[in-house]
Amino acid sequence: MTTLPPSSVIEFSQSSIENKCYNIAESLKEYIPLMNERNRLGFNLFKYATGEGDAPEIIIRNAKIKFEGISEKELTKIISEGIEKVKS
Repeated sequence: MTTLPPSSVIEFSQSSIENKCYNIAESLKEYIPLMNERNRLGFNLFKYATGEGDAPEIIIRNAKIKFEGISEKELTKIISEGIEKVKS
């Protein structure tokens, strides 16, 4: 039995919306310790930034992002400020 090598990963450019959204999620590493949770948040933020997804306050509840050491209201405020910078 043989194993194929993994497919290559294509990185987003530094100026892309995708990269900026995932960077917002990654900057919350202190409050969202699980990488999969941050990836899910980054994906949802990208969808919101492109006009397809929900607002940050809805994302936190619907995606069931697990966070600690911060209130939901404060986390939503940080995310909203970050996404407004991306959208402008």
